[in-house]
Amino acid sequence: MTIIATRLLEESGRSPAPSGHGVDDAPTRTEFQRLAEFRFQLRRFLHFSNVAAEQAGLRPQQYQLLQCVSGMPDELDPTIAHVAARMLLKHNSAVELVDRTIEQGLLRRVQDPTDQRRILLRVTPQGERVLAALASYHLEELNQAGPELIRALRRILTMKTNSSPRNARRAS
Repeated sequence: MTIIATRLLEESGRSPAPSGHGVDDAPTRTEFQRLAEFRFQLRRFLHFSNVAAEQAGLRPQQYQLLQCVSGMPDELDPTIAHVAARMLLKHNSAVELVDRTIEQGLLRRVQDPTDQRRILLRVTPQGERVLAALASYHLEELNQAGPELIRALRRILTMKTNSSPRNARRAS
């Protein structure tokens, strides 16, 4: 269970809260503001990304799929299972997304040369052109908007944990 799910259960009274994790540990107004600003900066970039993908004739998830396949870590093969895991999709949703992207000529399935039972995903030359253009556009945007995103994240990560009223309550 995630930390968030555990905390929600505790606060709803469905599970006893361990000592030191009650209402007194609620985030401060400053913490809420900093979290909200960080979420705003993330959403602003994601909105930019979605609009850019749509302007290129793709659904946003198709751009993410091309990026995922092309940028798969070396230790992982670009299979549908790995794509689903890295995109946080259910397997059948990943299959549908792959099928739609193949229909547009941006992706293809190939047999794994080392294991004929497995199917790998490859970005086509057309997909590489679209991906390269979108990635360049995203990098330009990150060069402009990235400093504010980083600043918002740093404000969360560098909160004075020892001096906040929330942590003072924890210590008592």
